[in-house]
Amino acid sequence: MNKKVKTARLSILSNSVLIAMKIVAGILSGSVSILSEAIHSGMDLLAALIAFFSVKISDTPADKKHPYGHGKFENISGVVEALLILAASFWIVFEAIRKIKSNEQIEAMGYGFAVMFVSALINFIVSRKLYKVARATDSIALEADALHLKADVFTSLGVAVGLLLIWITGFHWLDPVVAIMVAIFILRESFILLKTAFYPLVDTALTTEEVMKITDSIKKYSVNFHHLRTRKAGNYKFVDFHLELQEDTHIKDAHDLCDRIEAEIKDRIPNVEITIHVETLASK
Repeated sequence: MNKKVKTARLSILSNSVLIAMKIVAGILSGSVSILSEAIHSGMDLLAALIAFFSVKISDTPADKKHPYGHGKFENISGVVEALLILAASFWIVFEAIRKIKSNEQIEAMGYGFAVMFVSALINFIVSRKLYKVARATDSIALEADALHLKADVFTSLGVAVGLLLIWITGFHWLDPVVAIMVAIFILRESFILLKTAFYPLVDTALTTEEVMKITDSIKKYSVNFHHLRTRKAGNYKFVDFHLELQEDTHIKDAHDLCDRIEAEIKDRIPNVEITIHVETLASK
């Protein structure tokens, strides 16, 4: 089992434990903000499951049906996760408005506060681990999962502070207000994630920094090139361009030059596939 899959499995385990804790705390206290956090963790668990299966599929070698590999499964996973977060935020707002109208009181605030604090601590540790592996492997699925848990850290702390303020002031209407603030935070999170995951599905170019590394690698050999194109699928990157050489260049020399350019680019950018079309200056 590779590193990405092991890390995704850790997220599944932590979210399962937190959901159980939050549901119990929410029922005992009657706090809609805690229940909203349970819903949020439920979305996180579903997202973690999607991330788990997507990273397993994305690392599958290219085959006849998928000659460019399975990298975009991670992007699809990220889009689905973003939509799940979006749905969760609307559900939380709905429950918060219902709570404001019903004017229900909150009980067992101390237990609820403790659960939210422990939840924030666990998610902080797991999200740091996910981010570390996501950056090392350039995994959008793990990055999306880490973003979920990072948001959960802030929202859990927000709910904990809300419960503390209710205990100090006696203003029970603070609970649904905090829940709505959590929903707004989650809504923002979903749009960021949706943007990050969706763009590679429409073959958006690599970052400006990466394109600069590619052009610098080619220019190092003092040759002309044009029609440079780049795109990304999951953690895999694809580059192709036309290389202009003199008419009398020997085929072996051209091949060796292409190998050196490819090696230079791959040394600076991981997980990249390069296609070079060689043409003569006279044919331009």
